[in-house]
Amino acid sequence: MRRLLLAAAAATAALTLTACGTTEPAADDAQKSGDSLVLTDAQGKKVTLDGPAERVVGTEWNVVEHLVSLGVDPVGVADVEGYNTWDTVVPLENDPKDIGVRGEPSMDGIASLKPDLIVATTDLQPSAVKQLREVAPVLTVRSADASGQIDRMTRNLDLIAEATGTTDKADTLKADFEAKIAEGKKALDEAGLGGASFAFADGYVTSNQVSVRPFTSRSLIGEVNEKVGLENAWKMKGDEAYGLGATDVEGLTKLGDDVHFAHIGSDGDEASTPFTDELADNAVWKSLPFVKAGNVHRLPDGIWMFGGTESMEAYIDALVEALTK
Repeated sequence: MRRLLLAAAAATAALTLTACGTTEPAADDAQKSGDSLVLTDAQGKKVTLDGPAERVVGTEWNVVEHLVSLGVDPVGVADVEGYNTWDTVVPLENDPKDIGVRGEPSMDGIASLKPDLIVATTDLQPSAVKQLREVAPVLTVRSADASGQIDRMTRNLDLIAEATGTTDKADTLKADFEAKIAEGKKALDEAGLGGASFAFADGYVTSNQVSVRPFTSRSLIGEVNEKVGLENAWKMKGDEAYGLGATDVEGLTKLGDDVHFAHIGSDGDEASTPFTDELADNAVWKSLPFVKAGNVHRLPDGIWMFGGTESMEAYIDALVEALTK
């Protein structure tokens, strides 16, 4: 789990992910001007394309997942190895060039690809975005918004679809996601789990200390949990971008006795996470009622917790299977 910091490269020292972009306009939009396509991105910038982009670079995994889900194989991806580890639900269908780390992509590497479009996020430093605009048109999307994560996810999907001429596919993806929510809610209701108390978190180890990151009701996974009928056991607010909190093993004692606790694994290592390894002999962990009751659920690796509709569908399937088996 030590690579979790790399897998969430936008993490701050406070263990939360925060956006570093500028204020977003009321709505992202796209319009045609003659044969060109004019879009307004999350930074209020007008982005003009000659037509639907075909050679696209993605600097963050969530936008890469959107592209692949839409049927657009990106020519460049930041940290290909990391994506292939953390987002196996939506695998890359081609062999894109690795353009470097997500927080600091290689300008020369991107320029060599001669892209029609670069899709970045507001987590990328403004100075880097400025440099990218000298290479090709840059469409920025807001990575997360704790006031409405699902809405943000689908708006990002729609904007990228507009830029790539794949709006019909975006509509299908959104409809499939809504159907999966209804399917998951029905399954949990039938299992008598409607309204069940539920806490999702991830964790990692620094200097032999386990840090726990709660996914509050304002996180993307937190919103999905509530959509399928679960009650979020985390009472903290979380950060304003990703809705993530910060605690330690002692903080888990504040969860209710009847809570179901779930986490996703680490860095492709299916045998070990802080909850199954470092905390295995921890007296506080072992004393927790939900641990004693066997209500700790390890969900499959490869579901990107900050991903798109297909990652969230895979999460719902994994969640339902874990809680109802």
